[in-house]
Amino acid sequence: MIKKTLKYIGRFFLFLIGFIAVYAIAIYTLPLITIDKEPVTTEDVEIFILTNGVHTDIVVPVANEQMDWRTQIEYAGIANDDYKYLAMGWGDKGFYLETPTWSELKTSVAFKAAFGLSTTAIHTTFYKQMTVGDKCKNMMLSVEQYERLISYVTSSFQVNSQNDFIKVDTDVAYGKTDAFYEANGTYSIFKTCNAWANNGLKACGQKCCFWTAFDWGIFDKYD
Repeated sequence: MIKKTLKYIGRFFLFLIGFIAVYAIAIYTLPLITIDKEPVTTEDVEIFILTNGVHTDIVVPVANEQMDWRTQIEYAGIANDDYKYLAMGWGDKGFYLETPTWSELKTSVAFKAAFGLSTTAIHTTFYKQMTVGDKCKNMMLSVEQYERLISYVTSSFQVNSQNDFIKVDTDVAYGKTDAFYEANGTYSIFKTCNAWANNGLKACGQKCCFWTAFDWGIFDKYD
């Protein structure tokens, strides 16, 4: 009986080591596969990708002819025309609400996030301006491409019976111009915040990678 148990334990650890090895290879090789940008049509809408060094946001105009995000995203001071951009990032709700800094990361939060055991949220932040640099890249979309991006992003929000985005019931905020909304989908080591942003670029025909868990997989395409 003990011999049989040890045999199963050994198989489990071999499987675990193999899984970690395959995942490690994937996270460093799949981002190298480039999905090329669609042929240029018209340059109508400027969007951005923004990273804090770990997490990628998609940044869009606060309002234009295709979408006025103020109809869904709350911010008391948005009547101030100085706020021209809206950043949105999808991710694990536990990370967003319970981990203000990496030093405060709980093992339980990390475990649930890694294995798809918790819920997700979208973090929204209004900005007055965007400054292109190492952590912020811009690109031009046609109207049709931007409409595809709008469809992708809005489908990530949970909505109520009135089709309004559902705000997370929390007092947590990173600043005066941000908020959290309930999201669709499950976060895991296979579908990370950066994979979500990368898929958003795919949806609107921009250069991106086949798959990525990390922000560098996206930003390396825009050096």
